[in-house]
Order: sequence, then structure tokens, then C-alpha cells
Amino acid sequence: MENVMKVDTIGQYNALNNNETLHPLVNIVDLSKADKRPNRRSNYGFYAVFLKEIKCGDLHYGCNYYDYEEGTLVFVGPGQVIGVENNGELYQPKGQALVFHADLLRGTSLGRHITDYNFFSYEVHEALHLSESERKIIFDCYDKIRNELERGIDKHSKTLIVSNIELLLNYCVRFYDRQFITRENVNKGILQKFEELLNDYFTSGKPKDLGLPSVTYCADQLNLSANYFGDLIKKETGKSAQEYIQLKTMDVAKEKIFDTSKSVSEIAYELGFKYPQHFTRSFKQHTGFTPNDYRMLN
Repeated sequence: MENVMKVDTIGQYNALNNNETLHPLVNIVDLSKADKRPNRRSNYGFYAVFLKEIKCGDLHYGCNYYDYEEGTLVFVGPGQVIGVENNGELYQPKGQALVFHADLLRGTSLGRHITDYNFFSYEVHEALHLSESERKIIFDCYDKIRNELERGIDKHSKTLIVSNIELLLNYCVRFYDRQFITRENVNKGILQKFEELLNDYFTSGKPKDLGLPSVTYCADQLNLSANYFGDLIKKETGKSAQEYIQLKTMDVAKEKIFDTSKSVSEIAYELGFKYPQHFTRSFKQHTGFTPNDYRMLN
């Protein structure tokens, strides 16, 4: 496997793609200016929002290959590895990329809330697919940032540029909400698989070996990133994925409590709790009764 190319700064990324550096911490990069290059895997030290204008299969992320469709946005956070292994072929990059360093956000509202934008840790196959009207809004945001960069840096530059980046990201939150809705049938299928996954988990010996099911475990089993999975479950059920797992655990616990041949401690270990007292505390928080008191009710 070839080495991953590390690109730490905006200036390095600009040079890589034959774009001028107008600001050391942010740019709208025209990828069509780049020379043809071999496929490779890269690790960026900054945030990137890629807008692809044509279909081109030039990204590999995690264990998944992804062919961009026209008008697709993909979000990459610092430290993530993206690209494909070198197969000896050259390709011409296309589209635009908003790239900005975390240092640009220091002391700003966006800097304090950047981690709230979960899509920077989604997988590539969980990309945002834009409608034509949404695409125009994204282009407008890109143009505003580009125009501000071309004016030159002054005391207002940072505020205006960061405000427009935040505006773009907030639009993307709205567009992802729309995508969750328009893909409702697909999402319901995932919700059903999630329920089946939890049923299978609790009827197997996994809780004793692995403990309580985690959001990360469930997301991995469904081939989704933890953040995308969590956002999807929240949109579909109104509950976080962790809350959903907790409710399912307590539902299973209520059934097991009726088996008086088993002690509360045995049931706790069967469910994946490390300590019976943690089970007792969780059960009482959920039902208002201790496990033994709940048994007495029936």
C-alpha cells in the first residue's frame, strides 16, 4: 500500500491544484486548474467541502469507493484520509472545493460550534445530493466567499468569510434534513435493520462478551458512520440512537425479570451490564421500580 500524502496547510493545497493563495487559512479552489495526476490517498489538516460538477470516481474513503454524481457535496474534516490507491492511471480533477483551516475559526461562533456539524465525519457514501435549487444556493455561498477573498484582507475579512462559511454549513444542515425525508423509505429500512440487529444481539451471547450494544457497534454493523446513523435515527424516531438502545435494553430486561429462576445479577450480566448495581439503577430510572420490586408487581 502506498504512503498517504499529507497536506497540512491551505497554501500547500492551493499549490497542489495550481490555485493562487489569497488568504493563508481559506480558499475556494478550482480543481479544474490542477494538472492531471495519479490517484492517491491524502490526509488533510483542514476542513474541506467538495462540490463535484461531473460524475467522476476519484474518491475512496474508509472501506468504500464512491462515484460522485453531479451536484454532490462531500465533507472532510481534519485528519481524515480520502482518495484511492494509485492504479497507474491519470485523471483530471473537476469541481470546486471550499477549504478552511481550524485556525480561521478561532474566537468565532462557528469555531465554538464546528463540531455540531456532524457531516464532517460522515462517510463518503453518505454524501449530500443537491437539487438544482440547492446547488444554486451553494454556488452563491461559494461566490460570496470567493469575492471576499479577491477584495484582499482587511479588518472585516475574517468576520465576513467565517459568516458565509457558517451560512453555507447551515444550509447544508437544512439540505441534509430534506435528504433524510426524501429517502424516508431507505431510512425506514435501516430502522428495521437496527431493530433486528438489537433483537439478534440480545438473543445471542454477545452481551456477556461485548457488553451493552453501543452506537458505534450498531453503525458499523449497518455500514454507516456513527454520526450519520445517529442523525438518521434522531430524524426517524425523535430519540437519539443511544436513547433507542437504552429503551430496547429495558424492554428486554422487563421480559427477563419475569424469569424468576434467574437472579437479578444473572439478568444484568446477560444484558451486558458489568455491574448488577448499574443495571438496578438504570432499571429504576426507566421504570420507577427496582428489578425486585417490578417482579413483585406481576
